Amino acid sequence: MSKILVTGGAGFIGSNFCNIMAEKGHEVVALDNLSLGKTENLTDKVKFIKGDVKVRADLEGAGKDFDYIVHLAASSSAPMFEKDLRYAFENNILGHLDVLNFARDIRAKKVLFASTSSIYSNNPTPLTEDQSVTPPNFYSVTKHAQEEASAVYQKRYNLEIIGFRFMSIYGPREEHKTTFANLVSQFIWGMMKGEEPVLYGDGTQERDFTNVRDVVQGIELGMMTEKKYGFTVFNIGINKSVNLVQLVELINKVLGTKIKPKFIANPVKEGYIKVQLADIQKIARELGYKPTVELEDGIAEIVKNLRSRP
Repeated sequence: MSKILVTGGAGFIGSNFCNIMAEKGHEVVALDNLSLGKTENLTDKVKFIKGDVKVRADLEGAGKDFDYIVHLAASSSAPMFEKDLRYAFENNILGHLDVLNFARDIRAKKVLFASTSSIYSNNPTPLTEDQSVTPPNFYSVTKHAQEEASAVYQKRYNLEIIGFRFMSIYGPREEHKTTFANLVSQFIWGMMKGEEPVLYGDGTQERDFTNVRDVVQGIELGMMTEKKYGFTVFNIGINKSVNLVQLVELINKVLGTKIKPKFIANPVKEGYIKVQLADIQKIARELGYKPTVELEDGIAEIVKNLRSRP
C-alpha cells in the first residue's frame, strides 16, 4: 500500500478520493485550509491536517515520506475569482508550484493534479487532449498555467506529473460548496423542496455529467500505473452529454415529481460553454479507464443519501 498526500482533501472531490483510497488500505493524509472543505466529509481512516499549500511548514507538517501527491487544493470555479482575483491566481498558480517543489524535495514518485475541461471553451466536440485551447475565463487561465508550468517543470526536474481535465463532476458530499456545487446537485436540492430549477436560454446546453467515483477511478489509475509519461493530461468524463432540460426530466423521474423548469435569459455574456463532451479514448487506452456510473443512478444515489438523513 502507498502513502498519499491529498491537498484540498476535505473538499468535494478530495474527500471522496481520500475515503475510497483509505478504505482500500492506503495511508492517506488530507491537507486542507478549510476555506471551503469540511472535516465532516472525511472518515476516521483519513488523517486530517489543517494547512495551506502555499505555506511550506504546513506541507512539511503533513509528512515528508509520501509516495504520491494528489493536488486538488484550488480556487475551483470561475465565480470564485470574482471576490479576490489576486488571491485566486496565487492560490492556483503559486500554490501549484509550491506543491511541485515539495514533491521534488521529498522525492515523491508522482504528482497528480486537477485541471479543467473549461480550458477547451467552445472547441469542437468531442474534446480531445491534443486540441489547441484558448481559456475563456480567469479560472481556466490559471488551470492552463498549471499545465504549462508542469510541462516545463517536468523537463527541468524530471518529476512525473499528470493533469486531469475534469468534465462536469457531481456526487455525494458536495453540500458544503453551496452555490459553487454542480448543477446536478443544485437542481436536486431545490427540486426536493419543490422549487423550479432555473435554466439559461432554452436549456439545450449540454454537459458531460461525470460521477465523482469515476473521477476517483481515473486518478487512482493514473497514480498506480507503472507507465512513464513525464508530463501528460487526461480527460475524465463519460463521453455522453445531456442537456439541462433532460437533466430536469431525469431528476423528476427519480423523485417521482413533475416540476417544470424556469427559463431565463442567459446572464453570462462571454465564454459560456454551449456543449461539453469528452473524448476519453486516451485515458481508456493508456490507463484502462471505463466509466461506471450512469447519470440516473448517480442522481438516485444522491437522493437516497439525502432522504436517509434525519
